[in-house]
Amino acid sequence: MSLKLGDKINVSIHDLAFGGEGVGRIDEFVVFVPFVIPGETVEAEITEVKKNFARAKLLRVITPSPERVAPECRYFTQCGGCQYQHIDYATQLRFKHKQIADLFERVGKISAEKIAPVIGCPAPYGYRNRIMIRSQWNGPAKKLVIGFIRADNNFVEDIEECKIAEPSLNEQITHVRANPPPKGGIKVVLRVQAEGWEVPRDSFFQNNFFLLPKLVETVREFLKDSGARHLIDLYCGVGFFGIEAAGVVDSFVGVEYDQLAIAAARKNAASREINNGEFVAAKVEVILPELLNKFSAEKTTVILDPPRKGCWPETLELLRQTRPAQVIYVSCHPATMARDLNILCADGVFELARVQPLDMFPQTQHIECVADLRRRN
Repeated sequence: MSLKLGDKINVSIHDLAFGGEGVGRIDEFVVFVPFVIPGETVEAEITEVKKNFARAKLLRVITPSPERVAPECRYFTQCGGCQYQHIDYATQLRFKHKQIADLFERVGKISAEKIAPVIGCPAPYGYRNRIMIRSQWNGPAKKLVIGFIRADNNFVEDIEECKIAEPSLNEQITHVRANPPPKGGIKVVLRVQAEGWEVPRDSFFQNNFFLLPKLVETVREFLKDSGARHLIDLYCGVGFFGIEAAGVVDSFVGVEYDQLAIAAARKNAASREINNGEFVAAKVEVILPELLNKFSAEKTTVILDPPRKGCWPETLELLRQTRPAQVIYVSCHPATMARDLNILCADGVFELARVQPLDMFPQTQHIECVADLRRRN
């Protein structure tokens, strides 16, 4: 292909790739363009050329989609936090479902029929309860900028508010800007405390309170349907899933390497008078053999809620060997999730019953998924 940097092209967009970029073709050569919608014709400028594809920045929309809407944020397309504010919210959910189905079929050999419709968020804006803003010294402007990494480079976009953050976090942004860090390169985490939960400053908690009840409902529904009597909650953090599902099982144990999170989990359970479980501070791959020997495999469910990089291969292999009745896999990274599900289901050890996506991250490329795997007889 003869495309080169700086070329201006008119291209029709026919798909939306996982990650948010629109997919177009020039003489069958793929060109990725951000902030567009399938069905649109746009003018774009080539910014990167590789052997099999090119990337371009959007210059203008020639033929807009009827599903295009005005973004609510003045920093949209500059700030790298959001990718979909230009798309009607119902359409975002439809595209995310297609992206997940395509990804799972390609990476995990999983049929699209297994992917349920995406559960939308009741608050598409103003939902994030945790954000991280950064400071950076802008040499040419001779000032300290405070905000988020830009969409097109690694510099920080100076921002005064975030439309997807809860209102109280925008008040905190105002405070940080009025009392800035002493220098560039400093990250500041702003958080709304989860009501009724003890969460240490650096411990994980779901970042969308509005859709949290549906996430809990999904996990409980999968667990209840399996008939399991024991629950092993891996990567349990402050004990959220184990505590919320305690009433469905006879006993449970939560495992987390973060000792401060485990201490908080014990307090969270005690404050709710939940006494049919325990929490253990340990590495999952070290303690899992002991736990899987402790409970009867045919009556045990394992919840996996790993970091974005997915599960350790040793953990997946151990689950394949011990074959608990059910594995419920929770992830905000569908690519590593699809990879791990493919490993668990290899040779017919487990069978995927259903994947339920939940839009915990409206306006962005990200999506939460819960998968229900059952041991095959």
